[in-house]
Amino acid sequence: MANGGPVEHGYPHLDTVRAAITALYRRLSYDTIHTFATSMAPADVAFCDTDDLHLGAQRVARELVRHFRLPDARMIVSFREMEHAANVELAAGPEYFIELNDRFRTHRRDIGAALAHEVMHVYLHRLDLSFPGTRDNEILTDTATTYLGAGWLLLDAYREDAASSQKLGYLTPEEFGYVLAKRSLVFGEDPATWFTSPQAYTAYTKGMTRARHDERQPPLTAAGWAGRRRYAKDRRHAQDHVVAATGAAGAADVPYAFTPDAPGAQDAPGGRGPLRVSFPCPTCHQRIRVPVRGRVRARCGLCRTVLECDT
Repeated sequence: MANGGPVEHGYPHLDTVRAAITALYRRLSYDTIHTFATSMAPADVAFCDTDDLHLGAQRVARELVRHFRLPDARMIVSFREMEHAANVELAAGPEYFIELNDRFRTHRRDIGAALAHEVMHVYLHRLDLSFPGTRDNEILTDTATTYLGAGWLLLDAYREDAASSQKLGYLTPEEFGYVLAKRSLVFGEDPATWFTSPQAYTAYTKGMTRARHDERQPPLTAAGWAGRRRYAKDRRHAQDHVVAATGAAGAADVPYAFTPDAPGAQDAPGGRGPLRVSFPCPTCHQRIRVPVRGRVRARCGLCRTVLECDT
């Protein structure tokens, strides 16, 4: 929790965020992901200063349990002085004890955001889905919270001006915006009207720009002229050298890679052989591998997105 301190910006955790989206699709399946097509409603987590602190926190926790479909889980919420925003004890259940930072006694509108992250810890614990290391596991939790419909609360808790700042979660504001935009593009849901923080709205628009950029990478037909030109150059290089592991002459700043179509392809007459190109699905980021032969329509087996490609 950034409380008055500097707030990190940009996309330093983007690779882990994308890996988390892929992991969600693999663990939950396309059908389960789509049961979360409707986000947590602002009214369900509304918390005003006249509400009883503990009863209100319990009510919001119950709504989050309902949203994440954990009917046999009971959240017991308390408050204490602590360094982090919140903490949950991941026991066998059905009762889970969540502690919130004393700060939320007077910042009640952000209680829903703090609880969303902790309830997601319980959800992932029951799924037995985790990443190695505390940092990556927390990034997975933030990403899952957002992609499954409650993370807009975490982004809305971000506020920053010349005199003060507040941010919850491990993702940067722009990364929260990116995951929220990814969700919006899948479900056709616009969360922009829910934000009470103008800084959160700005971060969401930046995240949407980055998410749209994923959809315009070659070999997708929506790629821009510059990307298509570089792709054609890299494809020629791969055909001439029949590289075994990576296209683009080993470049690390492009998402696609060329590989021989089959063992022994490098022995084809003239040194050329059939190629395949692999690239990340712009929706779930699982890598897709298709033949290099011009216009191709590919369907991601994980998220079922149909992709128009020009290989």
